[in-house]
Amino acid sequence: MRIISGQYKGRRITPPKKLPVRPTTDLAKEAFFNILNNLYYFDEISVIDLFSGTGSISYEFASRGTEQITAVDQNFGCIKFINETSEAFDMPIATIKSDVFKFLESSKTKATVIFADPPYGFTQEQFETIPNLVFQNNLLEEDGVLIVEHSKETDLSSMEHYAYSKNYGGCVFSFFEIEAEDLSEEE
Repeated sequence: MRIISGQYKGRRITPPKKLPVRPTTDLAKEAFFNILNNLYYFDEISVIDLFSGTGSISYEFASRGTEQITAVDQNFGCIKFINETSEAFDMPIATIKSDVFKFLESSKTKATVIFADPPYGFTQEQFETIPNLVFQNNLLEEDGVLIVEHSKETDLSSMEHYAYSKNYGGCVFSFFEIEAEDLSEEE
């Protein structure tokens, strides 16, 4: 696994083989960050990385200058690896060892970008629970976006707040945004 851009571009990170993860491919990761690069200045946003696994997405945000990054995973080995790696590179990544659904139910932390990379084997209902909890609990900043990574077999396009999807090989990124009428209701 390598960091593809920013301050730590080209650095290789080798996670332990025993971690239960499926890292986002470099091709998909690069395309994903190209989309975000057109939406945000990375040093001005906050990020929550759900099902963070090896921390690959968190490292990319940190390498690009993001200073408020929270990585959430329930696996102790993943959290330990992210802590060790972020410390070695002096990256501002806070970790939370928690079941992601419990975290989303109880968190009061808002973020500009929430990225979720759950296991592809999740049921449709489990995938749908992620955006539902994010929006029910008002976890996105006003100009924020939730991105859920999933396989082509999962379709989230009929969900409330769904904006669009981008496909890269077998990987799909579904983007969810706060709609303008949601903002006017809050005022």
